Amino acid sequence: MRRESAISHTMGTILMVVMVIILVAIIAASILSMPILQYSITPTPAIITITRIESVDEITKQLTYDSRVILLHSGIVPYQNNNLKAQFYRNGKKVNANIATMNGHDFISTSHMGVQWMGGMGCSGLTWTPGEMVCIDFSDGTFHPGDTVQVDIIDNSTIQIISRHSFRL
Repeated sequence: MRRESAISHTMGTILMVVMVIILVAIIAASILSMPILQYSITPTPAIITITRIESVDEITKQLTYDSRVILLHSGIVPYQNNNLKAQFYRNGKKVNANIATMNGHDFISTSHMGVQWMGGMGCSGLTWTPGEMVCIDFSDGTFHPGDTVQVDIIDNSTIQIISRHSFRL
C-alpha cells in the first residue's frame, strides 16, 4: 500500500521561512520600540541658544576677543536658574570655565574660573523665563573667529542636559 500526501516538502520549507521572517519582524519591532532606545536616539533640544558672541571691547570697539556669549531662552517653560549650570565647548573641547549656576546672585559667590561676569534678565531673578537673555563674559581670548562654540545647559537635580546648542563664530 502506498501513501500519498497533498503537501510537498517544498511547500513546508516555504511556510517555515515565512514564519521565521514574521517572527524576526515582530521581535525587531518590539526591540526598536523600547523606551531606552528611543531616549538614546532623541537629540537634545536647543532651548537655550547662543544668539551671538561679541569679540570687540565695549568702549574702544577694538577687536580684543572679549568672548562675551549672549544666550537666549527660546523655549516655552521657565526654569529655576539656580538649578541650572552651563558647560561650554570650543571646537569640541571643554572650555576651562566653571559655571555652577545660572543665577547671577548665586554665581557671584561661586568659584567661576574662566568667567569674568554674568548678567541679564535671565539670571537676575529666581527663574529664567522664555525670551530672556543672559550674557556671560568669558576671559578675553576664550573664543576666536572660526571657532564652533557649544553650550550644554544641565539640570543640577537630574544631572541631565536639557539644552544643547552650537554656534559658529
